[in-house]
Amino acid sequence: MNLVRNHRTRRAATAGVALVTAAVLGTVGASTADAGTAAPGTRQIASSVLGGDYKITLTALRSPEDEYAASVRLQVFTHDTGTWKESDRVTVGEVDGWFWYPLTGSQAVCEFTTASTEPAPLTVSLLVTPSIGCSAPAHYVVKQGRVYAG
Repeated sequence: MNLVRNHRTRRAATAGVALVTAAVLGTVGASTADAGTAAPGTRQIASSVLGGDYKITLTALRSPEDEYAASVRLQVFTHDTGTWKESDRVTVGEVDGWFWYPLTGSQAVCEFTTASTEPAPLTVSLLVTPSIGCSAPAHYVVKQGRVYAG
């Protein structure tokens, strides 16, 4: 029952986001019929380098099932022999729990803070939709190249 209600709520919000997106773009090209010109499947939305030890990125991943849905991947890279190598990754929020267009817009990142300490605290808050606003902050800790819930 709750799953059905959440699905309906998400569909209604998705329809609202589609209308807002089409109005902002000023075209009808944002519809599902124009999937050939859709945005790429991934887009980096934030990045930070902590000293020479860690690089942290947030990447939006467009859903393969729902063109309006997206996931967010948080990746940690360590600097090793002159190159950055991924040491860990986690999903921020739920898989396909974000909306693609707000997440890849200019105001997508509400908060992305960290510090060059060991362990390194990390806070992420992202735009849900312009009318809903920002998500609750998600707190993590990066310790020895691994991400832990904070």
